[in-house]
Amino acid sequence: MFRFTHTQTPLKDAITAAYRLDEAVAVQNLAGTLDFSQAQKDSIHALARSLITQVRADRSKSSGVDALMHEFSLSSEEGVALMCLAEALLRVPDNVTRDKLIRDKLADGDWKRHVGHSPSMFVNAAAWGLVLTGKLTTDVSDDSMASALTRVLQKGGEPFIRGGVNYAMKLLGKQFVTGQTIDEALSNGKERERLGYRFSFDMLGEAAMTQADADRYFNDYVNAIHAIGKDAKGAGVYDGNGISVKLSAIHPRYFRSQHKRVMSELLPKLKALFLLAKEYDIGLNIDAEEAHRLELSLELMEALVSDPDLAGFAGIGFVVQAYQKRCPFVIDYLIDLARRHNQKLMIRLVKGAYWDSEIKWAQVDGMDGYPVFTRKVHTDVSYLACTKKLFLAQDVIFPQFATHNAQTLATIYEMGKELDFEFQCLHGMGETLYDQVVGDKLGRRVRIYAPVGTHKTLLAYLVRRLLENGANSSFVNRIVDEKVSIDEMVVSPLDEINLNQITPNPLTPNPRHIYGERKNSWGVDLSNEHLLAQLQENMTMASGIDFNVSSLTHHRVAHAPAFAVLNPANHKDVVGQVAFMKPDGALEVIGAATAAQKKWQKVSPKERADMIRAFADLMEEPKRMALLMMMAVREAGKTLPNAIAEVREAVDFCRYYADECERLNLNTPLGTVVAISPWNFPLAIFVGEVVSALCAGNTVVAKPAEQTSIIAHLAVSWLHEVGIDTDVLQLVLGAGDVGGALTADERIDGVIFTGSTDVAKRINTLLAKRSDNPVLIAETGGMNAMIVDSTALPEQVCADVLASAFDSAGQRCSALRILCIQEDIATHMIEMIKGAMDELIVSDPGLLSTDVGPVIDGDAQTNLLEHINALKQTSDYHEVRVVGGEHGTFVAPILFELKDLSQLKKEVFGPVLHVVRYRTHELDDIIDSINNKGYALTHGVHSRIDGTIEHVASRIQAGNVYINRNIVGAVVGVQPFGGHGLSGTGPKAGGCFYLQRLSRLDSWNVPTLDKPATTYDDTVTSVMNLAQSVGVNLDDTIKTARQRALNHAQTTLKGPTGEVNTLSWHAPHSVALTSGALDKALASLVVLALNGTKAHITPEHELASYANELSGVLEVMEQENVDKNTIIVALSELAVHEKVRLSELDGAIRRVIDATDSFDMARLYHEISQSYNTTAAGGNASLMASA
Repeated sequence: MFRFTHTQTPLKDAITAAYRLDEAVAVQNLAGTLDFSQAQKDSIHALARSLITQVRADRSKSSGVDALMHEFSLSSEEGVALMCLAEALLRVPDNVTRDKLIRDKLADGDWKRHVGHSPSMFVNAAAWGLVLTGKLTTDVSDDSMASALTRVLQKGGEPFIRGGVNYAMKLLGKQFVTGQTIDEALSNGKERERLGYRFSFDMLGEAAMTQADADRYFNDYVNAIHAIGKDAKGAGVYDGNGISVKLSAIHPRYFRSQHKRVMSELLPKLKALFLLAKEYDIGLNIDAEEAHRLELSLELMEALVSDPDLAGFAGIGFVVQAYQKRCPFVIDYLIDLARRHNQKLMIRLVKGAYWDSEIKWAQVDGMDGYPVFTRKVHTDVSYLACTKKLFLAQDVIFPQFATHNAQTLATIYEMGKELDFEFQCLHGMGETLYDQVVGDKLGRRVRIYAPVGTHKTLLAYLVRRLLENGANSSFVNRIVDEKVSIDEMVVSPLDEINLNQITPNPLTPNPRHIYGERKNSWGVDLSNEHLLAQLQENMTMASGIDFNVSSLTHHRVAHAPAFAVLNPANHKDVVGQVAFMKPDGALEVIGAATAAQKKWQKVSPKERADMIRAFADLMEEPKRMALLMMMAVREAGKTLPNAIAEVREAVDFCRYYADECERLNLNTPLGTVVAISPWNFPLAIFVGEVVSALCAGNTVVAKPAEQTSIIAHLAVSWLHEVGIDTDVLQLVLGAGDVGGALTADERIDGVIFTGSTDVAKRINTLLAKRSDNPVLIAETGGMNAMIVDSTALPEQVCADVLASAFDSAGQRCSALRILCIQEDIATHMIEMIKGAMDELIVSDPGLLSTDVGPVIDGDAQTNLLEHINALKQTSDYHEVRVVGGEHGTFVAPILFELKDLSQLKKEVFGPVLHVVRYRTHELDDIIDSINNKGYALTHGVHSRIDGTIEHVASRIQAGNVYINRNIVGAVVGVQPFGGHGLSGTGPKAGGCFYLQRLSRLDSWNVPTLDKPATTYDDTVTSVMNLAQSVGVNLDDTIKTARQRALNHAQTTLKGPTGEVNTLSWHAPHSVALTSGALDKALASLVVLALNGTKAHITPEHELASYANELSGVLEVMEQENVDKNTIIVALSELAVHEKVRLSELDGAIRRVIDATDSFDMARLYHEISQSYNTTAAGGNASLMASA
C-alpha cells in the first residue's frame, strides 16, 4: 500500500548506513587510514610555517576580507550587526525602512574601536562608513550635541548615513563578487589568470522557490557556459575556466520526496548543461548542498556518468563535503562509478558550508545523531583521509582540493608530490595564501571559486561565507590574528586528537538530549533510504490489520451499530469499523471513574510519571510508531511529515507532563476529568489532554472527535497496557450528544476541551449552573496573522507562509489566515508566494511526494467552499491544482488578496490565505485590526529591525509570537501553546501551569525567572495607605505578592540551537472585582496594583466610596462596562444565576477566579511564548564560533 523507497547497490547502502554514524567510530576509522613518516611530517611543518609567516608579512596587502574577518570578528556584536545589516540593507526598497534598520543595527556597535587597527585600506573605509553612522544614529540629548553641524546632520543626515553604509556594503560586495555579469567577471579575472590562477564561476542566487526562478537561473547558467566556453578558446577542462551549478537553483523542488520530478524534470536540464559544457570542453561541477539532498544528487550523477552522450567528457565534476560522515563512502561510490563507465571525474573536496544548519535541523527533527562532525578538528581528519582516497584513484579521478588552511594545504602538497591535482580557494578569501602556491612558486594550479551576480544576490552567499570564515575557530580568522602563535597553527589534526578519547563537541549534545534530562522525541528521517524501507514495510503491514473498535469502559455499555470509517483522501479505502456508545451509558462511565479516584490518588507521582514515560517509549517503537502514522494518514488525512510530527508531539507531552508531575509532586487532583479532543490532532492533543489529567492524579473519561476514534482507541489500549487501570482511564466513542451527556454529569470535576469557541462556551454555561466551580480548560480557535516588512528575506517569508497557511491543509488552530505585507515589497512577494503555491502537490497523503492532503470530511469541505466561492465574487485569488482527488474531500489551497481586514468575518479552518497590503505608517492600524478580531492565539513577524519586532510583539494580542520563522508546530515545553480572548482560557498546554490547573492548590508554583517582574510601587502605596487607615494590615500580603509577581517577567526555555524561546507573563489590563469583605477586597487590590492591573467595580461595591483615593488602581462603572472584562475576581461565592449570566455574555469565555479564601495572581496572567529564529540572517554565529 505504501511505496517510499527503491533498491540500492551495496556501495549506496554503505553511504546510507554512515548517514549519522557515531562520531568517535567515524574519526577512529578515518584516522586509522593515515600514517606519515617523520620526514613527511617535517616537510609539512616547514611548508605550513613558511606559508603562514608570509601571509602575516603580506597582511597589509591583503585585499579586504582576510583583514575584514579579523577586524570584525564574529564573537563581537558588531560583526553580527554588520552581517544583519549587509544582508538586509541592499534588499530594502524604501528609505523609511532603510533608515530604521540602520539606526537599529548600528547604534549599539562600537565601530570606532575598529578604525586604524588594520593596515588594509579597505577595512578602514568600511569601518569609517560605519563610524559615521554609528555616531549619527545614537540618540543624543540636546545638551550633549557638541556643534550645530552635528545637529544639522542629525536632522537632515539620513541620506548621508545611508550613503555611508551602502558604500561599506558595496565594498564588501566587490570583495566577494568577481563581477555583476559573467562578461565582467571574465574580464576582471584576466589579471589573476596571468599569475596562473583559473576560475570556477558560480552564478549567485537563492534556491529557486518558483518555476520562474528556476527558468531564470537555468538561462543564466546557459549564457555563462557560452561566455566561458568562447573565452576559453579550447584550453580544455583543466587549463581553462569552468563553472559550478547549484541544483536547488534550477529546480524548485529538489528534494528526496520529489524524486520522480527531480529525475524527470531536473535531470534533462542538467544533462543539457553538461552537453553544452562538453561542446566547449570546460569543466562543470555539481555543487554540494544540504545533507538531505546528497543521495539524490548521486542518483543524478549516476545517470549523467552512464549517459552515452557524455562518454569521454572529462569535465563532469562533483563536490563532496568532508564534514559529512558519509564522505569517504561517497568517494568509494564515485570511484566505482567512474571505473564502471570508464569516465574520468573531477572531484572537489570541500569542508562544507551548512554546518550550523545541519546541527539545527537534526535537533529540530529529533534525529539519532548528526550527519556532520561536531568538531572542526574531526572534519580536518576526515578531509585528509578523503584526500588519500582520491589520490589512490588517479586513473579515474582528478582531485580538486578547496581549503584555506595552510596546514591542510601543506599536507596535501606533501601527499600529492608526483600526482595530478589542483588547489581551489574562494574569491576574496584565500589569495594571500595561494599567491605563494600558484605558478612557479609551488608549481600547482589554483582555481578560484568565483561568485557572479549583483550585490543584491550576493547577500545570502556573503553572510554564509562571513559566518563560516569569520568564526573565531576558522583558519581564515586565525591566520591573521597575531595572538595565535604559528606553532599552534601548524599542528596536524592527527596530533590534536587522542584516538582513545574522541568525544563530540559538548556544545552540540546528541539531538535526543537537547533538553537535558528529558528526551527529545524521536523523528524519522525521510531522506534515509534504510529508514524509508523500514517505514514502508511497517506501515504496509499495519494497513493489513482489521480495526473494529468500540468504547473502552470499565463496565460494559450499550453501543449503536458499527459504521465504516473512510479515508478522507479516498472514500474507497475503508480504514475500519467504529461503534459509538449510546449517550445514556455516560452515567455508568462517570460512576466508575469517580469510584476509582481514591485508588488512583494513592499511586505516587513517581509511579504515575513512570507509567506515562513507558507509554511514550511504546509509541516510539518502530512498529508501533508506523501503526500510529498509518492511522494518522488514513483516518485523519495527514501527510507523512505531519504524521511523524503527530506522534512526536504526543511523546513530548508524555515526557514533559511526567517530569512536571514529579517536579511538583502533585497529589491533590480535581477528581474526575472529561477530556474532549479534536480531529485535527487526533493523537497529539488527545494524548496531551489525557496524560496531563492522569499525571495530576485525576481519573479520566476521554472522548475523541467522532472522525478519529481508531487512533484514540490505540492510544488508550496502550495506556492500559502500561498499567493504568480501565476505571482510571476510560475511552468513550461518540458524537456531540455523548460529549453533552458527559459534560452535563454533575459528578465530574473538570473538563479539558479543544475545539470551537461556540462549543466551549456551551460547556462553560453548563458548568456555570453548578455551585461547586468545576474547572474548564478550553483551547479554541485563532485568526492568526503575520506581519512582513520590507527588510524581510523574501525566500524565507515565502517558505514560512506556505508552511504556516497550507501545511495540514490549513487545519491547525495556529495556522496563518491573514498575511500583512508592506506595500513596498508586496507585489514581488505575492508573486513569489503564488509561484511557490503552484509547486505544491495536493494529493493522497500516503505518497511521500504529497505536500497537502484532504480536509477531514464533507462538512468541512462544504463550509470552506462556501467561504471560497463567496470571496471569489469580490477578490483577486490564486488557486492550486488538486491531483486526482475525486474520491476524497480535498480543498485546493487558495490565496485571496483583500482590500482590508473587515472582509474577513470569521475563522476559516482550511487552506485559505488572506493577504492585505499596508503602508509603513499604517503598521499600528493593521495591528489594531488584527486585535479587534478578538482572538489571541498565534502571530508572526518577519523583520530585521529589532525595534519593529519589539513594537509589534508588545502590541499584538497573541499567546504565541514567532519571529522570522513559521507560526505552526509549537513544541511541548519549548513553545508552550495557547492563547486568550476568543482563543481560550489558558493555561498553556505543554507549559508550567497546566498540571497545576488540574490540581486543587491554594497557590501555584511559579517558575525560576531570568528577568524579574515589572511592578508598580506608586499604585501599591495608595492601597497600603488606605488599608492602614481602615485598620487592615497588608504587610504579609504585599511581601508574598512581590516574591510571586510575574508581570513582564521572563524565563528562557531549552530548545534547539539557532532559536531563542522565552516564556513571559502579562498581567491583564483590568479585571472585574466582585463584592466581598473589605479586608479581602483590599488584599486582592494591592496584589492587582503591584502588577499594574486596574480593578473595575460597580457603584454598589464596598470599595466604591474610596475611589478617589485609589484612582490609579480602581475604576467605578456601570455593570455593562464591568462586564467587558474577561476575568472576574470573585471575593465571595457567586450565585449560580450570576455565573450563568456571565457565561452567556458575548465574546470571550469569562474566567471566574475564586478569591473567597485567598487570591492567587498567578492564575490571571496571560502567558506569552516567543520563539525567535536567531539564524534568520543566514547563519548561527554563536554556534559557528564554538566549532
